[in-house]
Amino acid sequence: MNDWQKKSPLDWETYVNKRVKVAAAEKNEYEGWVLTVDPVSANVVLANFPANERVSIVVVLGHAVQEVDVLQEADDDMKARLSCIFAPEESKAYSPEELDKRKNDLKSWLEANHIPVTEQGESGRTLCVAGVLTVDPPYGPEECSSSNEIILSRVQGLIQGYLEKRQ
Repeated sequence: MNDWQKKSPLDWETYVNKRVKVAAAEKNEYEGWVLTVDPVSANVVLANFPANERVSIVVVLGHAVQEVDVLQEADDDMKARLSCIFAPEESKAYSPEELDKRKNDLKSWLEANHIPVTEQGESGRTLCVAGVLTVDPPYGPEECSSSNEIILSRVQGLIQGYLEKRQ
């Protein structure tokens, strides 16, 4: 067991939200922002934000870590970026206006593709597709529900494709 693995979770926590350089076995070096350290395996999860690309995640196995040097503290903006890396899409807050726009855009798109859709509920927040599937806010594939697995899968695929084209 190396020195890194002998540290306590409270010691590892001091590295979270800091830019570090990790010296690992076989002369490998990794640099990135520490998202977390696994308290069981001592694995270090690093995030990098390459220019004009999606976030890059690297996991350095705890048994391979030889030394960790802190390079930089995170400012508030970086802490916010790091905290939402693994946040699911639906956990991101939408204003009532944004939800209404998402619902109306999806409803219009479904109707334009000759898929029957109606609004349900007192406030009309739920979309009902062909009378057998419902879509709740924020109107993504994960918010679809139906007892018919075939229809559920197909409509989720359609909505996923629609959302990807919009971005």
